Amino acid sequence: MLASLLRLRRARLLSPEVSSAGSSPFGPGRVTGPVRDVATRAPLCANGRANAHKRRELSEKKLTRHFVDHRRVKLQAGSGGKGASSFHSEPRKEWGGPDGGNGGDGGSILFKANKCVKSLAQLVPVYRGENGQSGANKNCYGKNGAATCISVPVGTVVKEHGETVVDLSQHGQEYLAVFGGAGGKGNRFFLSNENRAPMTATPGAAGQERVLQLELRTMAHAGLVGFPNAGKSSLLRAISNARPAVAAYPFTTLNPHVGIVNYRDHEQIAVADIPGIIRGAHLNRGLGISFLRHIERCPFLLYVLDLSTPEPRTQLEHLRYELEQYEPGLSQRPQAIVANKMDLPEAREKVESLKGLVSERVIPVSALTGQNVEELILHLRELYDSYLCGEGKPSRW
Repeated sequence: MLASLLRLRRARLLSPEVSSAGSSPFGPGRVTGPVRDVATRAPLCANGRANAHKRRELSEKKLTRHFVDHRRVKLQAGSGGKGASSFHSEPRKEWGGPDGGNGGDGGSILFKANKCVKSLAQLVPVYRGENGQSGANKNCYGKNGAATCISVPVGTVVKEHGETVVDLSQHGQEYLAVFGGAGGKGNRFFLSNENRAPMTATPGAAGQERVLQLELRTMAHAGLVGFPNAGKSSLLRAISNARPAVAAYPFTTLNPHVGIVNYRDHEQIAVADIPGIIRGAHLNRGLGISFLRHIERCPFLLYVLDLSTPEPRTQLEHLRYELEQYEPGLSQRPQAIVANKMDLPEAREKVESLKGLVSERVIPVSALTGQNVEELILHLRELYDSYLCGEGKPSRW
């Protein structure tokens, strides 16, 4: 009797009644049964999943927290393991002697340049190495602590107390920052003819500790130097595939962007868009010297002048002064003057007067319309070829 009731109840659960569109109070497409109501129309859930997968594009200001070009890190290498103090114990072997093993060495911490890493944002303030394991009886040595490898971008400069320690400018270059402590000695180590039963065991040494400053300097062949709203980002978009943010207000670029200029012979030139420099930047005004360091690695410079200003030559003098105050000789590197915004009506007269006041080559362009961009790209290749003749070919980007 009980088995019949169970079979009847299971049959009712497995065959729910589907109500029609007119008789169901829940509307069409609803299933009613003794357990719960279930919606059978898939679009109700599909819209939610589609919206969940949509990702909003981050603005330039929000992207700044993803690019970090300086960090202060504290490194604490691992300590060595303790040595063991024990004696061999075995049946029918009364004088087994000492068999305490040595402790393992602590793990060291090293930096390694990796071209796949583009920012210092992934670094944490404190790194601690792995400690070595302690020794054991039966002459068992402790395990050495594994080394900790910190990947940093190519072009990272390691400093201590303001002094440069190492420049990681090549992919795969390593620098051993702190050494792990040596492991302690077990009593087996102190066995000698004079002391046949030593009880001495030493602890492991503490690991080395240092506080280092890391600075990232953008690796590029040419640097675009100019005042805010001079059109540097628009110019970089015109000559390369980079897509920095462009707007009609100053300081649109808040972190350096690097674009690659490709040529028909498969040569590549990296051009860096440096955030706008203002008067007194060498005194840490505006964005200050936080981005002037990126210009140090550029073999040649492109001064971008705004032709909408009354005196473009004054801009050039101020830019050179800021670079010279930051680092003597920086403004004397191979350079070219790019007169931007040639699409303005009064720009042609200003270009002619500028050419008569300066001895360097002046290239008038319009990043908005693309006017004369080819001449800039060809002159950029000339500067690059002259750099190769004097310095040797750099690493391919």
